[in-house]
Amino acid sequence: MAIFRSFCNAHTIKESKMKLQLTLTRRYKCSDYTIGHLYVDGKYFCDTLEDADRGLADTMSEVEIKAKKLKSITAIPTGVYYINMGTKSAKFGDKPFYRQTCGGKLPRLVGVKGFDGILIHCGNTAKDTDGCILVGENKVKGQLINSRETFQRLYAVLKDAAKRGDTITITIV
Repeated sequence: MAIFRSFCNAHTIKESKMKLQLTLTRRYKCSDYTIGHLYVDGKYFCDTLEDADRGLADTMSEVEIKAKKLKSITAIPTGVYYINMGTKSAKFGDKPFYRQTCGGKLPRLVGVKGFDGILIHCGNTAKDTDGCILVGENKVKGQLINSRETFQRLYAVLKDAAKRGDTITITIV
């Protein structure tokens, strides 16, 4: 929470009349992946897939996080993060699907201790996450399906909120 507050204060984010709140509840923690549920303003929206949850929390120091983190196979710390909708992704921005869907500007979590470039994007297995949050339907053990369609639906909700000037946050528990 402190990271989120310090980011907001440092960047003087315009106080909007509204706030769009995403909540990711991690439900199934396996040795090499984590399945969760994503809620938008308290209503179930979709399933998520992340790397393995290694017990990281935003209350830990960056030194503690880096000591436990295994690069590209560790889920981000639990906590509250601001979502930036205006930064083009260096990795995905030029891919045709993302150019067409979001102009290459994927939802990016800001202020994640020990991690850089954490996005919400499409993918089907833990190999696709690289620390990021994948969205879709968990109908196959350890995998997501219909990820592109789910991303398009979620992006439309986030884009509308950003256009209204709403603050968008995600709480990961």
